[in-house]
Amino acid sequence: MVNRQGILTSSLLNNDMAILIADSGSTKCEWCLLHDGRKKTVFTQGMSPYFLNSEQVQDIIRKEFLPKIKNQAVTHVYFYGTGCLDPRNAKMMKTAISKVFTGATIQVEHDLSGVAKAACGHTKGIANILGTGSNSCYFNGKRIVKNSPGLGYVLGDEGSGAYLGRKVIQYFLYGTFDEDLRYKFDDKYKTTADEILENVYRKPLPNRYLASFSLFLAENRGHYMIENIIEDGLNDFFFTHLCKFSESWKLPIHFVGGVAHGFRDIIKELCHSYEFELGKILKKPMEGLIEYHR
Repeated sequence: MVNRQGILTSSLLNNDMAILIADSGSTKCEWCLLHDGRKKTVFTQGMSPYFLNSEQVQDIIRKEFLPKIKNQAVTHVYFYGTGCLDPRNAKMMKTAISKVFTGATIQVEHDLSGVAKAACGHTKGIANILGTGSNSCYFNGKRIVKNSPGLGYVLGDEGSGAYLGRKVIQYFLYGTFDEDLRYKFDDKYKTTADEILENVYRKPLPNRYLASFSLFLAENRGHYMIENIIEDGLNDFFFTHLCKFSESWKLPIHFVGGVAHGFRDIIKELCHSYEFELGKILKKPMEGLIEYHR
């Protein structure tokens, strides 16, 4: 039940478990409540500890999530979130979640851990995120053993939506697009250089803003400039991260995220070129996480 402070308590009338799984990027968060053989899926805005504090995280959960589950008590929370590899960030998220779901058992891990469990299950493999941001790891069937450093959207995130979107903006601002693409860009976004720079350097959540331009690539497939941006951006991820793992030539390589799923044809071609064994390409990790935690 929910008390007057908007806190969901986990006292149940019986011993049934109510498991809540959350997969949170910086753009959106998918929640899945498992109880009594049924599942309830809810989407809220993403919760990155780099952009939000504890009070803001609690506010999102209370306003965007709790009303959708009709006061269902929760006994276990498994939260997989971007930025939670840092112990300080993970502690902040756990504290914030515990103030909403009082009494529940709460586990907070990096979103890459969730991707690895969803894609690899209990077997060895290379697991990658290619969404708004990007990351890569070697999973030994139980835990992440190696992780290629994630430097974020400013210094890294090769192959991500933010990385590809930044290339689109560069082509536009530098005047690299041909007349046809420039017309399509102007018609779709109706923006200016000043407005773009304002959003990138002064407004909050610039990574989401940059990633929004990756849609332009998906909508204009077939143009050689578009294909070059996609192929170069994804190849940067392969070369910079996957080639750092000796296991990449021995184990299946899995990809999770909207960018990986949307440009899966390029992913397949690159795996063939690098002589990698392609594993799963999942748009979202939730179904795999449900199977893992059941």
